[in-house]
Amino acid sequence: MLTTVLVEGYDTLLLDLDGVVYLGPRPVPKAAEALVAAKAAGVRLAYATNNASRTPSAIAEHLTSLGIPAEAADLVTSAQAAARLIAERVEPGAPVLVVGGMGLRQAVRDHGLRPVTTAADGPVAVVQGYSPGMSYGLLAEGALAVRGGALFVASNADATMPSGRGEMPGNGAMTRVIATATGVEPIVAGKPLPPMHRESMIRTGARRPLVVGDRLDTDIEGAANAGVDSLLVLTGVATPLDVLTAVPAHRPTYIAADLSALHLPYPAVRQAAGERGWSCAGWHARWESDRLHLSGSGDPVDGLRAAAQAAWQAAGDDGLTTDSVKPALAALGH
Repeated sequence: MLTTVLVEGYDTLLLDLDGVVYLGPRPVPKAAEALVAAKAAGVRLAYATNNASRTPSAIAEHLTSLGIPAEAADLVTSAQAAARLIAERVEPGAPVLVVGGMGLRQAVRDHGLRPVTTAADGPVAVVQGYSPGMSYGLLAEGALAVRGGALFVASNADATMPSGRGEMPGNGAMTRVIATATGVEPIVAGKPLPPMHRESMIRTGARRPLVVGDRLDTDIEGAANAGVDSLLVLTGVATPLDVLTAVPAHRPTYIAADLSALHLPYPAVRQAAGERGWSCAGWHARWESDRLHLSGSGDPVDGLRAAAQAAWQAAGDDGLTTDSVKPALAALGH
């Protein structure tokens, strides 16, 4: 077991929002207390979100209302990453058709570009981000502009996004309208691709960042692509099944129930001598007849940590099937 608490090894937390800090209007339990304590310990908090619908000021206001320390400068959004990507490819002041909300429009404007709403304005680029009020008319204008040769950029490609009611269609699903109508695939700026991490590094100046997220295919893969450590919290999208069957790019450095784990020593996961098994705290994971079994007691997250190491070792560069990990999931109550 580490002798210091987890957060002490890092100078910056790059935190996802949806499913990590809040779920819609509600805070995730224990998130506010954990983040207040991290900031008091001198760790920089940066909130990196693929949701491009709201402005940094609006998101910071929402966080503050939940008791979470945040200012607009602490927000790193996929809208900002997308706007920077476009600004580096076109002339200053160029018209950009924004298929999205105010967060995306502000980001485009902040990078010295001119947001427009119709293909008749001659946009050199179309940028699309999630907006709950997306209209057919705006999607049609975006398709016309892309057909006319405009660069097509998406803030992110998340097929779904978490909410208090369950997973809802995300920007990745919505971009299929323009992509299908034009045959042109967008350049994606958000997690897990490099433009988002680059934006985070530029904005925070982090030297030892820890990426914290709830999705393997965006947060954790983004950390893997950047070569930095990651913490998966089980308060959003990812499930124990997802963890056990994860391919290498989706395997987090740490696994925790929630953000309170930042202020605890991370328990050691050790390979048992002379057998195909791994142990963590009171749990032991082992292979029997090509099935992953788990036994023990205590915190089930410790069981998942042991099972994950056993699963990942056996899978190598691949992912395991659901059937092969069913006994371990049953031991975890899933």
